[in-house]
Amino acid sequence: MNLYTQKKRWKFLLFASALIAFLLILYYSNILLNEIAQEERQKVNLWAEAVTQKAQLVNYTNHFFDEVKMEEAKRASQLAKVIKKVFDAPLDEDLTFYVDMLQENKTIPLILTQMDGSISYTANVPEEVTKMKNISELGDDLDSYEKLKVFYDKPNYVIMYYRESKIYTDLRNYMRDLQESFFEEVVINSASIPVVITDSTEQHVVISGNVDSTEMSSSEGLRHLIARMKSENTPIEIDLPDQGRCYVFYEESSILTRLRYFPYIQFIIILVFIIVAYLLFSFARRSEQNRVWVGMSKETAHQLGTPISSLMAWTEILRSSNVDASIVEEMDKDVKRLETIAQRFSKIGSVPELKEENVVAVIDQFTTYLRTRVSSQTTILFDATQYADIILPINRYLFEWVIENLCKNAVDAMEGKGMIVIDILDEGKQIHIDITDTGKGIPPQKQKTIFKPGYTSKKRGWGLGLTLARRIITEYHKGKLFVKSSIVGKGTTMRITLPK
Repeated sequence: MNLYTQKKRWKFLLFASALIAFLLILYYSNILLNEIAQEERQKVNLWAEAVTQKAQLVNYTNHFFDEVKMEEAKRASQLAKVIKKVFDAPLDEDLTFYVDMLQENKTIPLILTQMDGSISYTANVPEEVTKMKNISELGDDLDSYEKLKVFYDKPNYVIMYYRESKIYTDLRNYMRDLQESFFEEVVINSASIPVVITDSTEQHVVISGNVDSTEMSSSEGLRHLIARMKSENTPIEIDLPDQGRCYVFYEESSILTRLRYFPYIQFIIILVFIIVAYLLFSFARRSEQNRVWVGMSKETAHQLGTPISSLMAWTEILRSSNVDASIVEEMDKDVKRLETIAQRFSKIGSVPELKEENVVAVIDQFTTYLRTRVSSQTTILFDATQYADIILPINRYLFEWVIENLCKNAVDAMEGKGMIVIDILDEGKQIHIDITDTGKGIPPQKQKTIFKPGYTSKKRGWGLGLTLARRIITEYHKGKLFVKSSIVGKGTTMRITLPK
């Protein structure tokens, strides 16, 4: 099992562990939410029952209030009849019964005046009123009294002024307080339940509480709000004074709604934390790897320096010892190749110096060197004569390394038997270098992973060649290196794109 496969397995295990942890959190959170929701439903049911009972009390008090009002109107009418009887009765008739009826009136404020407005009798009125001589002295307070003419001998009459009793006034104030407290208990409820009370048409809001005002800013928004509440809970029907039939709509509290999203928010926070931690860890690990690679590369270049110098001296000795010139020339090429490799390693980790080079000539020189050092059954095709000079700013040593790496990978993929074709396409603002082999190809699912550090399909290898090749092209030459096309069993085309 190679390093990349191990990393991939560990990533999968970490992802599976995170997914299992999230599912457990979600499962446990749902249990808690269901318990909270059930408890809130019980509170809502108790609250709805209390609202219903309070509404019934309000309705009963309202009906009782109306009955008291009607009863006082009847009593005022009876008092008017008593007064008429007193004035109409013969002088010898006993009027004790009627006088007692007038005196038994302990609740209804009553003022009796003559035709000219002079006050002749008062009952259940403030003391200052009893001292008045004429009804005109009441001023604006006279508007609060009902006026009733009692004819006793036409055209003679007396005027009876009366108004609601103190008991009736207290009942009316109590009724108002009761209705206000009802609204407060409904709207400002301890469970923070969103509530809307509408009239019978469900289009006009009487009062609302714990509801976003923007939802009721338009008739369309109100309609959607009421429809949503109605779908969750059956509205409560109530009868309110001066309002008639009304409906109480409500839904679950905003706290419970927010709690439903809490597990997902929690998962997102944990996921973001894991991603940030992973990225930081990967960055630190990559930086450490880079430092190790740079150190190893520079140390390798340093170690190669001494034997390369010795080999260069030995080739000079061989050249002066009448050894076959072709042998010495090939050895000299290999020594120079080793010197180039040492130059490559020495430049790892530092910003390379880019020079204007003829890319066609660089590729031609490298392929000429490589042809004599691969199997005779491997053909490398590159015809430099069909291309005009292409001058680009490159680092010759590193660029050759990329071409060498891609060609050697192609040779390994073909197992030493096949053809490598190198083509250059000039598109004006950029050039493409395609390296095509007739090897075994790369499966689609691995066409991106081959550039990951540690990935290799060889029994021996570190899996760093393509990683370093892509880094040289992308970071140092601002280009791209990718798999242009690949068919399993037929071959692969790797493309290098460089800006002009």
